[in-house]
Amino acid sequence: MELAVLLHDPVEPPGMICDLLESRGVRHEIHRLYEAEGLPAGLDRAGLVLMGGPMSVNDQDRHPWLEDEQALIRDAVGDGRPVLGVCLGAQLIARALGARVYPSVPERGWRTLAGAPRNPLFPPAFPAFELHGETFDLPEGATLLATGDAVRHQAFAIGSALGLQFHLEATPAVIAAWTADLPGAEREGCAAETARHLPAARRLLVDVLDYLLRE
Repeated sequence: MELAVLLHDPVEPPGMICDLLESRGVRHEIHRLYEAEGLPAGLDRAGLVLMGGPMSVNDQDRHPWLEDEQALIRDAVGDGRPVLGVCLGAQLIARALGARVYPSVPERGWRTLAGAPRNPLFPPAFPAFELHGETFDLPEGATLLATGDAVRHQAFAIGSALGLQFHLEATPAVIAAWTADLPGAEREGCAAETARHLPAARRLLVDVLDYLLRE
């Protein structure tokens, strides 16, 4: 199956995701929604990878394609096609499947999150980079996979879909761009944490993609 990687803004690229898909021989195509007036045609048989973005899922008036993207998500989950949502992408999955998305405590930087008991992916404690100002309720029937102290709902699974509020895919260059406006000491501390935590994040991303693409 081919995956459609949907980008909502140039500042939130797929990072390591595409490299890992290529290493597995998984066919995928990148679609830059911010350069188009609507969703591309021909996605009715593809799996979906939904990346982040600065907009809210509640901004349908400014971004009418958000409604179409949610319909696409519902169809994909209904068909059992794999759907991975990262940050905004996770919020889109939640909203598409009937849950509320609303403002949260803003988070930017590395956090230690907790894997939920008996979840299939995450250890009891793991590092992840956060960059968001909204959170979501769980859709009915979803399984909570990971939690945080400031923002509880951090990862969930429902049917063929997996939503991650945090970023496992970000490269050092992307994180440097996301933190460029921080004070010098804070920015340097984040860079040091990135060097320390990125190998673990990459290993978790491998597990996430293996779970998503399981037969």
